Amino acid sequence: MGGQDGRVHPTVDLLVPIKPLAQAKTRLRGAADGGAGDRQAHARLVLALARDVLAAAAAAATIGRLLAITSDRDVAVALATDGVATLPDEPDAGLNPALRHGERALRAASPGNAVAVLQADLAALRPEELDTAVGLALATAPRAFCSDRAGTGTTLLVAGPGQPLDPRFGAGSAAAHRLAGAVELAGDWPGLRCDVDTPADLATAVELGLGKRTRTVLAARTGCTCRPDVCR
Repeated sequence: MGGQDGRVHPTVDLLVPIKPLAQAKTRLRGAADGGAGDRQAHARLVLALARDVLAAAAAAATIGRLLAITSDRDVAVALATDGVATLPDEPDAGLNPALRHGERALRAASPGNAVAVLQADLAALRPEELDTAVGLALATAPRAFCSDRAGTGTTLLVAGPGQPLDPRFGAGSAAAHRLAGAVELAGDWPGLRCDVDTPADLATAVELGLGKRTRTVLAARTGCTCRPDVCR
């Protein structure tokens, strides 16, 4: 596959971990319904975020297979309608073991491909940002990552063919990945760096431009401030 740097890069198979909707993004509760905090409204927002991320990834030229890691049946059913495969969170021992489980599944199916992890809360992600970052990662080092806006978290981790993904997600994951030998990518990718954990993060994503499913969920809330000119 040709990259934007002119080199031929391997196809990248992508893991996107998605927590059970009832447990995910608790600091965003109320963002979908004007502060009421309804659980169903919150679940719709979290699912919309993930589906928009997966749609952006599916539109990226560098990405081959998409695999969502989730044990939430509602998520799996929704993603099936989008044509996205899912794998249960095993061995149910946390995010990093689940990602290693997903990595084994992807490498068994396509051992010559690279493998990457992308966070499921990048509400303003653009396919071209992902393509550029992935191409740079493959051209730069066996393992590379993109940090979040704060520089402390990780939004993207890429491992080349035959290279262990070695995920170190959790608090301070950027430093953990750096210490484990992954190279930090430098690039102007505001959507790729904008993970949404808080209402302030969501406001930033609104300014960058939301995916259509997140836009639809927020448009239904009371007092929505999502501007049509910045929403995709």
